[in-house]
Parts: sequence; C-alpha cells; structure tokens
Amino acid sequence: MKLKSVDNPKPSPFESMQSSVVPPREVTPGNRGTEPGETSRAAEHFLVTGTTANSLNNATNVLESILGSVDRRKQILETELTPWRMLSALDILNQNNLSYIGTGWFAAPRTVITAGHCVYDPVELGGWAKKVTLTPGRNGAAEPFGKTVSASFSTTDRWLEAQDPDFDYAAIHLSEDLGTLLGHFGIGALPDAELKDRLLNISGYPVSPGNGESQYFHANRVKAVTPRRVFYDIDTLGGQSGSPVWAYLDGSTEPVVIAIHAYGVGGTPPGLNVVANSGPRILPEVLEVIREWIKKGEQP
Repeated sequence: MKLKSVDNPKPSPFESMQSSVVPPREVTPGNRGTEPGETSRAAEHFLVTGTTANSLNNATNVLESILGSVDRRKQILETELTPWRMLSALDILNQNNLSYIGTGWFAAPRTVITAGHCVYDPVELGGWAKKVTLTPGRNGAAEPFGKTVSASFSTTDRWLEAQDPDFDYAAIHLSEDLGTLLGHFGIGALPDAELKDRLLNISGYPVSPGNGESQYFHANRVKAVTPRRVFYDIDTLGGQSGSPVWAYLDGSTEPVVIAIHAYGVGGTPPGLNVVANSGPRILPEVLEVIREWIKKGEQP
C-alpha cells in the first residue's frame, strides 16, 4: 500500500496501513562526495559486514539502551572523512524555544533523513520543530563543514496523526547543497531473510557522552525482525534518534541504510523476548517516500 508524505504545516488525511510483504532487495545507491579524504582508521577497524549467528558481545542489562554491562560505543574522531561526515548533529528548537538533540544523515545533496520525532512531536516539540540547526561531521568544537539551518520538514501521515513508532521517519530539507560535497548514504529495502543475523552499524550524536557534539559508534547483529522494524544488539543513547542503521551488501564498500534508529529497550514489544534497541526499517513504500522527499529537496 502507498505511504503518504506530509510537509509542515499542511497535514494530510490519515491512511490506514497493513504490514508489508517485502519483495526482493531494492537499493538506491549512495555517493562518496567530492570532498577528498583517505579511508579513516575508524572505518578500517570498527565497521562490520556480513552476518553472524551470535552477538559480538553478550547483552546483560535490560534497564538502559546501553545493552551490556559496559558501554561498547567508540568515539569517532575523524568525522571529516567518509562515512562519518555524511552524518549531522541536530540542534532541534521546539515551539517554546527549548533545544533538543538528534541525529540525521544525508540521503541526497539537500535532503537529510532523521526520525519523525526529531521534527514533529505534539508533546516535546509542541508540534513541528520551529527550527533545526545541522552541523555535519561535528567533533566537539570542531565544525569541519560549518552549520546550516532547515528550510522545511516532511514526515509520514502515520507519524503525524498517530505517532506510530513503525512509521517514525522524516526528512529535513535544506536550502543549500551540502550532500554533493559530503556524499550521501545508499538506501535499501531488504527482505527478512537478508536481515536475519546481519551485522549492522550505527553512529550518531548522543546526549551522553558529548552533549550532542561528539559522534559515537557501535556495531553488532540483528536480533529480531518484525514486518516494520529491526531490533539489534547495538548500544545507543538519547540523541542518537535519527541515526542511520547501515549495512554493507555483497562485499561492497558502499554503506546502505536499512533502518532509522529511533528506540531504546523501552520500545521493544515484550513478546519478542529480546533485549534490543530498534528502528523502523526501510520498506519499498518507505523508499518510495524518501525518493519523493529527495525529489522535493532538489527543486529550487
């Protein structure tokens, strides 16, 4: 069924959706960008690919989104290099001029994808965000690519009308082209069989450590898949909502986003019987909407 895009401040009618049956893999390619730079040491040592039947570390703590007894995330220092520069710290201003922290990632030259609750939340934001300031590749006080400000936002009708966690997707449209310089992620809709036990990568800008100014990374495997979400043994904390959940397919070195990180262990249904963080997965209709957002963003 078709998923509708909604632009602020004009809502669209609520559309009922059923769980989707995922057809064979569908991928929109990414781009490494025109900014030169060698492969980072973090990329060489931290990134994972392929599948495994066992988690890289055992999870023991069910109370926090740090899933083990030790925080396994590592700080990324070479944020000016790919793929880290394709992520952006978000400073989200709500309708009462209070600031929140989030993460976004480039899907095209003028389009940054994030979680729906980073741009629209009737409680925390008072509706649509008033403004989002983006700092790509931020590393503490270092801002290698400067700052830019949101031009407009888009989300899905299911998120706007019901805040359905399975539809927690959004786009931040920019008035300037940064993605050509920095590069952007590929995006893929993968069937269940390709997600089972797959090793995934997540990087973003958490509240702790770093207060949303430093990028932290962790990688591990998928623990469960539902029709609309992916659950994984990867450490995250608040502020990393909107982070790309990416994989490397068939030995390729191109990062392909297969989900958008949005929830800690509190968002995991008890019936799954797993301790995991999660994000809504990229499905064919979601990929179609993201392409629509990208097309909108490339218009003058």
